[in-house]
Amino acid sequence: MVIAAYALYEGNGVTLLWAPAGPGWDRDGNVTWTKAIEQASHLTEDGLSLADEPQNIWRLPTREEVVHSLTRDNLNAGGTWNPDSEQASYQRKPDKESPLWDRFAPLIYLWTSESRDEDRAWIVVYHGGVYAKPKALGAPSNGFRAVRDPMEE
Repeated sequence: MVIAAYALYEGNGVTLLWAPAGPGWDRDGNVTWTKAIEQASHLTEDGLSLADEPQNIWRLPTREEVVHSLTRDNLNAGGTWNPDSEQASYQRKPDKESPLWDRFAPLIYLWTSESRDEDRAWIVVYHGGVYAKPKALGAPSNGFRAVRDPMEE
């Protein structure tokens, strides 16, 4: 299976460039939130390697960006994010499919850039659920995919 270098996603009010497979798209899991934040900030412009110093080109997406980007049957799932209730809703339930997910990878949770509190950060599940998980949790199902504004390309 070949994974595209980048995934440019436009839809539902979001336009983002999602990192290619490699250090900006960890598909193997076992990544803590702190490591995900650090790794995204060190990604080089092409997203294929890590620099010694922060580059601040790439970042983790927000909860709202992930919710708005999820798909089902190659169509946007119509996700909306309610910041007051901190709940996502969808016109159709999202699934683990391209271009945002590698359906063959163990990864099912994506870390977001947002902290819930000092010890927890928000993750989004491929099926659209949004939960606060311990930042130190590096389970096989936890990973990340860095994003950036395509205008910076």
